[in-house]
Amino acid sequence: MSDKQFTYGGQAVLEGVMMRGLRQATIAVRAPSGEIVFRHEPLNSERRRVWETMPFLRGILMLWDALNLGVRALNFSASAALGEEEQQQSKGAVALTLIVSLAFAFGLFFVTPLLIASLLERAGATPLLRDAAEGFIQLGIFIGYLLIIGRVPDIQRVFGYHGAEHKAINAYESGAPLTVESVRTFTLIHPRCGTSFLLVVVVLSIPFFALFSGLPLGERLLSRFVLVPVIAAVSYELLRLSAANVHRSWVRRLVAPSLALQRLTTREPDDTMIAVAIAALIPVLAADGVVPAVFDPSLADGARRSPVDAALA
Repeated sequence: MSDKQFTYGGQAVLEGVMMRGLRQATIAVRAPSGEIVFRHEPLNSERRRVWETMPFLRGILMLWDALNLGVRALNFSASAALGEEEQQQSKGAVALTLIVSLAFAFGLFFVTPLLIASLLERAGATPLLRDAAEGFIQLGIFIGYLLIIGRVPDIQRVFGYHGAEHKAINAYESGAPLTVESVRTFTLIHPRCGTSFLLVVVVLSIPFFALFSGLPLGERLLSRFVLVPVIAAVSYELLRLSAANVHRSWVRRLVAPSLALQRLTTREPDDTMIAVAIAALIPVLAADGVVPAVFDPSLADGARRSPVDAALA
C-alpha cells in the first residue's frame, strides 16, 4: 500500500476532531480560551501496511485499533475542552473501557432484540416471524438510539464536529484548498463513515443470524458472540468496496440508505468547528509527507497549544 493510496479518516471528539494518517494521529480540541489544543500520537505504519494485506482479518484488527485510539482521543478531548490537565489512562484502563463499551453495545443491539423476539415466539410467533421481528427490532433500536442521543445538546456539538471532519476529508480527497472557505462548501456525507459501517453490520446480522434460527435460545445467544466479529469483518470489506466504487450510479443507489443515515450523526458545522477539523488534518498530512511540515516533530508524542491562526498557517 503506497502512501498515495492511504485513506485518511477520523472521528469527532468533545469540542474537537481526531484525524488519523499512516504515521500519525492528531487530536485537535477547541479549549475554553479559544485556542486549539493538540495531541499528536505516532502510529505504527508498518503494522498498518501488514494489516492491509489481510482481507477480513484486517477489519477486526483495524476496528480494535481504531476503538483503542478513539478512547484515548476522547479522554484527551474531555480534559482539553474543560481546560484541565489530561489524566493519563493506563493500557489496562483503556482496555477495560473498550470492553465495557463493546459489551453495552452488544447487549443493546444484539442481545435485547433476540430476547424480545423470543418472547414473541413464546406468544405463538413462528420462527420465521420471530427472526423477522428480531431484525426490525435491531434496526429500530439502532435508529432510535441515534435519534435520542442526537437531541442532547453536547452530542449535537459532537455531531457538528463530525460534519466538520467529513467536510475536511472530502475537501482533501477532492484536491481542494484546506481553508475554511473551501471546506465549508463540501458535503456532510462520506462513504467511509462509521455510521454507515454500523448500519451495514446491523443489516448483515439479520441473514447471518437466520442461519442459526433452529437452535435453542441459549445456543442462538452464543452464536451472536461468535458471529458479530465475523459480520464486522465482512461489513468492513463491503464498506471499503462500496467506497471505492461510489462513483458508479448503481453503487450509489445501493448505499443510499447508509449515506442518508449519516444525517442523524452529522450537523452542519460552524466555521470554528471547520477550523479545528482542518487543524487536525494538516499535521497528519505533514507527517506522511503529503504537505510541508508545519509542526515541530519533537512534539509528536505530546500536546501543544497554539492560536487558531498559527494552527492553520
